[in-house]
Amino acid sequence: MFPLERQKKIIDLLTIKKVLKISELTDKLNVSVDTLRRDLNLLTKQGKIEKIYGGVKIVESKFGESAIDERMISHLEEKESIARTCSEWINDGDCIFIDSGSTTYQIAKYIKNKKNLTVVTNSIPVITELMNTDVELIIIGGKIRKNEQSVVTFDYLFNFNELNILKAFICTSGITLERGISDYNVEEALTRKKIIERSKEIYVAADSTKFGKDVTIAIAPIEQINYIITDENVNKDLINEFRHTNTELIISE
Repeated sequence: MFPLERQKKIIDLLTIKKVLKISELTDKLNVSVDTLRRDLNLLTKQGKIEKIYGGVKIVESKFGESAIDERMISHLEEKESIARTCSEWINDGDCIFIDSGSTTYQIAKYIKNKKNLTVVTNSIPVITELMNTDVELIIIGGKIRKNEQSVVTFDYLFNFNELNILKAFICTSGITLERGISDYNVEEALTRKKIIERSKEIYVAADSTKFGKDVTIAIAPIEQINYIITDENVNKDLINEFRHTNTELIISE
């Protein structure tokens, strides 16, 4: 394995587990301690990891949204579980919207065999995942947001008024009962606002770490969300609180 490959593997492992011992990394990478230390020294200088006693930990961004590549492997088991549950709400013949994001991307993996399904999306990874299937694909025209691999600033090319979406599966960076759902990027938020307006049913797909966060840009109040699908690690007190709202909280297994 080349040094760059090892270093990427180290980041991938730390993105999942956050903290690893030196002995764990040497076992997983099958390298000597000296080789590992050279990699760790470089990653530390780059500000990607931090050395702690007996091991290392990932340096997480204190501000804003982490990159899509990091989120694709972070909390992956929970996101796959959420996506499987979302797919159970998608029927043959539906016209659905799949949002850009690491959780909604996973939905594409579970709907490839649906019959007469139309998917509207602004996610390039979703398009790639469904390209060689029988799913009818409509991509929103606009500007490419490269770091998120999504299409935004929809008013360039796309007429949303022509859409007739039955179910929209939306991502979010924050969920609170008081403020609803929110995101870091204004263009993503505007696209989601417009999709919510044009869709009959709104599903928010979000892992349990998103609850209790109210980030930069408000997207929609809880009253506009029909369903929130999350993982079983969600705070049990929240489950009771959602029973007093019109939004159904669905726990994936």
